[in-house]
Amino acid sequence: MRKIWIAIVKLSGWKLHLPDLDKRPELRRCIFVVAPHTAIADFTIGAAYLWSMDVNGHVFIKKEFFRWPLKGLMLKNGCIPIDRGNRHNGMIESAVKEFAKGGTFSIAITPEATRKPVKRWKRGFWEIAHQAGVPLVPSFIDFRKKEISLGETIWTTDDYEADLLKVRRLYKKELAKYPERFVEVE
Repeated sequence: MRKIWIAIVKLSGWKLHLPDLDKRPELRRCIFVVAPHTAIADFTIGAAYLWSMDVNGHVFIKKEFFRWPLKGLMLKNGCIPIDRGNRHNGMIESAVKEFAKGGTFSIAITPEATRKPVKRWKRGFWEIAHQAGVPLVPSFIDFRKKEISLGETIWTTDDYEADLLKVRRLYKKELAKYPERFVEVE
């Protein structure tokens, strides 16, 4: 299934800039920060990229997508349901525990948490990385060029606001499928 999905994305003209994992071993244990998130296509293209890297990648997705007939397929392919309506859903604690087990484990997270324009990103992606001691890796899906790539690894500090600004400044509306749905940092 994954190979077919990857082939379809490539056949539709997307170029996947795959990293050399020997030169970037941190990609096997990290948080992939995916923004702008303005369309369902972010998932379809991003999943193909994540699977192509072979990093035991997972994706947080709102729980509403986990219904028949998609539920089994999504769980089998590393998707993790998130209850966005419950601030105490245990997502951060569960992810930190998973990282504590060691081994290969990465998560792709869209910190906007919705495809609508938002000024404030959710803090969970940073909390997981900081508490688990794993880095943030900016991930770019460029719909204009039909390319997907990764930025430089960012390790969190004790200053959330400074770290957030550093990450957010990397993302431009021109990357988005629907640029009007992305709010850039001023």
